[in-house]
Amino acid sequence: MNAVEVVAAARRRGAVRARSVTLALLLAIVAVFAVSLAVGDFPVPLGDLPGLVFGQGTGRAAYVVTELRLPRAVTGVLVGVAFGTSGALFQRLLRNPLASPDVIGVTQGASAAAVVAIVLFGAGGAVVSAAALAGALLTGATIYLLARRGGVPGYRLVLVGVGVGAVLTSVVSYLMTWADVTLAQQALVWLTGNLNGRGWDHAGPPAAALVVLLPAALLLGRALTGLQLGDDTAAGLGLNVERTRVALLLVAVALAAFATAAAGPVAFVAFVANPIATRLVGGARAGLVPAALTGALVVLLGDFAAQHLLGAQLPVGVVTGAVGAPYLLWLLASANRAGRM
Repeated sequence: MNAVEVVAAARRRGAVRARSVTLALLLAIVAVFAVSLAVGDFPVPLGDLPGLVFGQGTGRAAYVVTELRLPRAVTGVLVGVAFGTSGALFQRLLRNPLASPDVIGVTQGASAAAVVAIVLFGAGGAVVSAAALAGALLTGATIYLLARRGGVPGYRLVLVGVGVGAVLTSVVSYLMTWADVTLAQQALVWLTGNLNGRGWDHAGPPAAALVVLLPAALLLGRALTGLQLGDDTAAGLGLNVERTRVALLLVAVALAAFATAAAGPVAFVAFVANPIATRLVGGARAGLVPAALTGALVVLLGDFAAQHLLGAQLPVGVVTGAVGAPYLLWLLASANRAGRM
């Protein structure tokens, strides 16, 4: 077997494993999704779920499933897919495992805008979501412009993003110190990342955004391999480096913005989804689809644990933060030992 055949065989094995992992993730999502609809203070038999979900049931069970649990679970899946895809785009584009929207300041921008809307204007509901969306997009643009000089190396954008995020976190802390207790409590719940009380009005915007942004991410994602080889090599391959990078960053920021607007800054989902998917696939990198599905599974599992396994109903961000923070510390320690930081 010559070298070409060896490479082709390795690619086939990688493709088969990637498809197997994708299928396994889909099945796991369906299983956790079904359990999240069935389990609660009012249990529903799993066998009754298909009829209830498709509008063939009546009474209390139908109301609990279709009006309370189903929109919450759907919102969780949409938010997880958006965060997972956004994190994978950031990390692969910038070639830095720290480059995720909740580390480089994008979600902090959404948080600051949402807290301003809540504390200063007493806003709620759709207004807070719209403010978070605008804040994330504005912060993403600011970080890009500040890091743009001479290109956008991954380390520079991460450092600029961390700095901007620190400033915005200080703004949030300042507003929380003198806010009315009721408004501060409302802001704190939003800042944690929460799926409690999510209805169909929360699921609509991220669903509409994913219809546009997910195909755009998959289409633009084809250029990631070339960009990871370096700007000069990518330009030699015929890529418009700056335009492609800006488009990818815009899609990644928009995905994180819509997810944050729907459920708040659910901590570390974007950060861990791509590394977990990469380990599952077993190659040098995972595709965007496994990362997106991993994000959805992490959110569903985190929300189920927060609601049913910890003795008290907690926001999903508490669980994902508890899982993601140790991973961040481990990553920083590993990079430091390797001399990369």
